[in-house]
Parts: sequence; C-alpha cells; structure tokens
Amino acid sequence: MTKDITFLEDIKTGFSHSPKYISSQYFYDKAGDKLFQQIMNMPEYYLTDAEMEIFKEQSEAIIKSFELDPKKEFELIELGAGDGKKTQHLLKALLAKKYRFTYIPVDISQNTLNVIESRLDDVLVNLEILPKQGDYFQVLEELIASQKPKVVLFIGSTLGNMPDQVAKDFLNQISAHVKPNEKLLLGLDQIKPVEIVLPAYNDAAGITREFNLNLLRRINRELEADFILENFEHAPEYDEIEGIAKSYLKSKKDQKVFIKNLNQIFHFAENELIHTEISRKYNDEILNELISESGLEISEKFLDKRGYFADYILTKK
Repeated sequence: MTKDITFLEDIKTGFSHSPKYISSQYFYDKAGDKLFQQIMNMPEYYLTDAEMEIFKEQSEAIIKSFELDPKKEFELIELGAGDGKKTQHLLKALLAKKYRFTYIPVDISQNTLNVIESRLDDVLVNLEILPKQGDYFQVLEELIASQKPKVVLFIGSTLGNMPDQVAKDFLNQISAHVKPNEKLLLGLDQIKPVEIVLPAYNDAAGITREFNLNLLRRINRELEADFILENFEHAPEYDEIEGIAKSYLKSKKDQKVFIKNLNQIFHFAENELIHTEISRKYNDEILNELISESGLEISEKFLDKRGYFADYILTKK
C-alpha cells in the first residue's frame, strides 16, 4: 500500500468522476520539478521572461508603489517563492535604497526554502531572510500579529491555476490577513491571442507533453498502476474569449487500467479526456470581479514591454 494515502484517494476520486481529472498539485515530483524548470526556459514559454523583465526594469517603481517609509522596518512575505530569481531584483533594489526589511519566503516544501535561502545568501549577503515552511494561510495567521507593515508577493500567475471561485476565495483570505493600506503584489498573465498562448503549453520540443505524461508515470510508480503511456497524448486547449488554457491527457484508444494499490480497474474510452490543469489569463475586468468582495483594490499596474504580463499592486482599503 502506498504511503501517500491522500494521493491514492485523490486519484480514485478523480478517475471516478465524470469528466475524469488529476489534480495539478501532483505534477511536482522530482521528475516533474525538473521538467517544469525546463518548461520555464523554453522559447515559447513567455511568462517567465515577461515577468522577469518587469522585475529587472521596474523594481524601483514597484518599490515606490509600496508607499513605505525607508526608515521603518517592514516584512516582505512571498507566497510560493520558487527559485527567487525574479524576486532577487526587487530585493537588491530595496537593499540599495537602504530599506529595513525582513524577507519571508513561504512554501509548503522545506527543500524549496533551503534552495532559495542558500541561493540568496550567496547573491545578497546583507539580506535578512526568514523562511517559513507551511500552508500559506497558517503562516500568514502567525505573521499577522506583527505590528510591522507587510507587503505580500504572489507572482508567476500561480493564481491562474485556480478556478475563478477558488481564486476569489484565496484573495479574500489574503485580504483577511493584511491590515488597511498594506499591499499585495500579484503577478498575472494577461489574455492574449491563441497563437501566443497555446504554444506555451504545447512546445515544439515536447517538454510540456512529457510534463503532462509524467503524471501517469508517477501513478504507475507510486500506486502500482499499469498505464501504457503510448496510449495517451498531451491535448492542450486555449479559448482566448474565455481566457483559459486547459491541459488534458487524451486516451488514444478504448482501454482499461488497473491500479494495484486501489485494487480497481478504470475504463478510458477512445478520445476520452483527463483534465490535468487550467491556466487562467486575466484583464482588469476579471481581476476586479475577483476582488470585488475582498476589500482590495488595484492601485498600480506594471506591464512588460509587449503587454503580455502584469504585476498588479493591490491595496487593502
């Protein structure tokens, strides 16, 4: 029996549902992490470069939008810090301007936090860093007691992996954990034509295909299933009017798969889709709807030169 009961139960629930689905959280095993790093470096995957440009070229303007007193200590809290390569430009600018602050990266993965702490210790020797491992809102609940002003970062368009109602609830919860006039810096991919967006999820080198199929490899390995990967294909879609990219695995034939750890057989019809991920794209109208009940409002918006990506400054009213 697998040690990860949650994974087992989630796969049973997803494959028993109509339509079938696999939660996108299961992309990120060791192989998935490596593949996603490759995806972010693909020429088609514009998101990373676009937001990196904003942080490289507009960090001083972003800092000004925080409306902080350089002489007063504050806390810069980043939810899901990743590798810190984008954030380091903002951190470097804050240090150069003699701001007094503690950088608090938050992640569920202690390994991720160890990597970012080691990396930033090397490149920003004067940075005061206090990593926090755990659920975002548990950590925010702990930090809200601090009287120091706070700025929260949630970048990389990670919000786009949530359905709109979940994203709305998420932003409401962030708002509940900050005080009036405190800021949220929110990075969001913008709605664009299909010929720009779809290749980001269907690259010519096939890395995204391998990333999607790796879900089945993981189920085979960890749950002792007998998926034949050649019987499934990567099937992304993007509707530029709706503004949502979706990833699926499509069954190429009528087939059955046995998952030993569930002692259960699942049927997949020819052309049946397994939903694996969404990636919502935004504009001001969509964002304003999401924050309509949150007490947050858009106070600034920073775009890359092509207008592909936006980093919004949201202020708690």
